[in-house]
Parts: sequence; C-alpha cells; structure tokens
Amino acid sequence: MSVWWRQLWWRAGLICGALCYTHVGYSASGYPQRPIRMVVGLPAGGSTDVMGRIVATRLGERLGQPVVVDNRPGANGIIGITVAVQSQPDGHTLVMAAGSWGTIGTLYKLPFDLQRDLAAVAFVGTSPYVLVVQSVLPVKNMAELVAYAKAHPGQLNYAASTPGSLQRLAGELLKRNSGIDMLYVPYKGTGAVIPDLLGGRLDAAIDNVLVMAPFIRKGQLRGIGVTSIKRSVVFPELPTLAETGVPNFNAVGWFGLFTQAKTPQPIVDRLNLEVSGLLRESAVRDRLLAQGAEPQPGSAQDLRAHLAREIETWRKVIVEAGIKAD
Repeated sequence: MSVWWRQLWWRAGLICGALCYTHVGYSASGYPQRPIRMVVGLPAGGSTDVMGRIVATRLGERLGQPVVVDNRPGANGIIGITVAVQSQPDGHTLVMAAGSWGTIGTLYKLPFDLQRDLAAVAFVGTSPYVLVVQSVLPVKNMAELVAYAKAHPGQLNYAASTPGSLQRLAGELLKRNSGIDMLYVPYKGTGAVIPDLLGGRLDAAIDNVLVMAPFIRKGQLRGIGVTSIKRSVVFPELPTLAETGVPNFNAVGWFGLFTQAKTPQPIVDRLNLEVSGLLRESAVRDRLLAQGAEPQPGSAQDLRAHLAREIETWRKVIVEAGIKAD
C-alpha cells in the first residue's frame, strides 16, 4: 500500500473514531433527549403495570422528561419484550420485567435471548406469595399440611393461575421439596379463586400476600406461610414456609427494568442511579408496599444475576414437573 493510501486510511480512522466518541459522549451527557417509553408486556391494571406506573411517574420527574408506560400485552409478555429488543439502543425505551421472565425461555421458543439481547438497568422490587388453605382443613402449619397430605394421598388440590405462572411453579416446587402430592387446578385469576376457597371447593392456593392478607386476618382463610426466604413486610406476623418445615424454600414475584443490550453504559448507569434513588424515597416506598411489593434498590449486576438464577431455578422445576406451555 502506498504512503498516500496509508495516510488516507489513517485520517479516515481518526475521523470515524472522533465521530463515534462524540456520538456516545453526547448520548450519555445529553440523555434523555425526549420522552422515554416504558414497555409493559402485560395488560393495564395488573401488578406489573402498577409497579411500572409508580416508577415511571417519579423517574420522569427525576430525569426531566416524561416516562410513558406503553402496554403491549400478549404471548406471556413476549410481545412487549420484543419491542424493547428491537428498539434503538439509546436508553429511550425501557421494559419492565416480571417474574415470568424466569420461565418463558423454557416454556416457549423465543425470538430473542433475554440475557444477551437486553441490558439490566435496575431492580425494582419483589412480591412474595402466600400459601393459604380453607379454614375447615385441619392444618395450621406446613408440618401439619405435609402430614395430612400424606395421610390422604391424592385428595388435596391447590389453585394458581396459568401453568407457567410463578404461583403454579411455586406449588410444584413446594410439592417437590416437601414430598407431598397436590392436584393443580388452573384458574384465570385470583378473583375466581377466592370464592371457591371460601366455599370449600378448593383446599389451598398460592397467590399474592397482599390479596390474601384480609381473608387471613378475618379468619376466613388460614395462612400457612409466605414463599420468600424472609418474612413479608406487608404481613410480618405470617411465618415463611422455610420456618414451618420447608428449608430454603424461596419463590417470589419480582420486577426490574431492562433496556436494549447495546445501550451505552453511561446511560445505563444514569438510569440505575435514578431508579435506585427513587426507590429509597419514602413516598415511593410506601406506594410500592401498599401494592404488596417490597422495594429492592440495587445495582444492574444484582438484577442480571437474579434473572440468571431465576431462569436456572425454574428450568429445573418445569422440566422435572413436565409442565408445558398453555
């Protein structure tokens, strides 16, 4: 190659490098440049949507640009995730993750890789479930439930939502870890479960602790234990399942924010700083707790590691239980 050509290539490389540096620097320093879209892959009104809207309002105020929730329900959240994966990597599209992210990769053939195509931004919170039984069932704790189930094989049932839901998978994990058998009865939502529990047509159910707490306090249902490692701040008087006979049992709903994988790191860092900051504000914390969610401010690495653990944990449960997609 001639000297003239070498000089031309050298100058072109300098110009390209300068342009790329300027673009990334501008993206980080001038962010956000317009309203931010927060995709929620589930219908409006559900827990993931509510969490998203609480965070979006305050995040927009902290960033100086509106954060608009964009509901894209369908295919167990896959449609909404696809929108985020295909978005521009500039931090102006976020997606709210839910507990189902730990299951969908095993249950469905996805058009993306959650861990490769999205960048973790910030943990938002966790929401434990609670195992309840109808009040006439003669059991008061997990040890008594195990003894009763073994004395009456094949007679107990439990309700949860769709086959791939964390509530249902928590039931399968409970059966496996405690050595009991209960028949799974699918329901489309908690609203249909409650009347059948109160009427004695169901023996047990696993659902959100906030939803079940009023019925437990009134004595209409009996709380056996929450599914988290630690007691719930929403209902602290209720023991964990681990305390009552199922060591190390842990199955909780969770929420977190992700963005397109190629988003510049300074933008991801800025978003993590703002989300973690707002989760420490008492007003935001109180609103999340009122919805049964416990704020979990932390690093992007915390969220990425949590997703990896969830995928591995629930893959084993799904495969061993032979669970199939809807």
